[in-house]
Amino acid sequence: MATPKTVMVIEDASLVRLYCRSALEPAGFRVLEALNGIEALEKLPGLAVDLLIVDVNMPQMDGLSFLRKLRQSASSIAALPALVTSTESREADFAAARAAGANYYLVKPVAREQLVLFAAMFCGVPPQ
Repeated sequence: MATPKTVMVIEDASLVRLYCRSALEPAGFRVLEALNGIEALEKLPGLAVDLLIVDVNMPQMDGLSFLRKLRQSASSIAALPALVTSTESREADFAAARAAGANYYLVKPVAREQLVLFAAMFCGVPPQ
């Protein structure tokens, strides 16, 4: 990757953020982190981010509330691709994520290879 693509991982669990970073950075991605939707909304303006990886269940502002708020904003970040991750795997969970503005939904645990593949796909770069 010539210019690293930037992925923001919005996740309250430090081990999951570390897991995402350990999968994505060796594949050439730059990784930013936010602990919840509120922190992500505060950090995103002014940042050049190519993909959001969003956990559903988080304190203060969950992932679906974050996506709804992001998609309703008038800023350029409203259209950022969002990959939602959760341990929930019912059709109703998938539908709720789509309705909130998710581009895709992965059920945890997500394999490293799968995470890198989807990040590359959404960022428009060939997977390594």
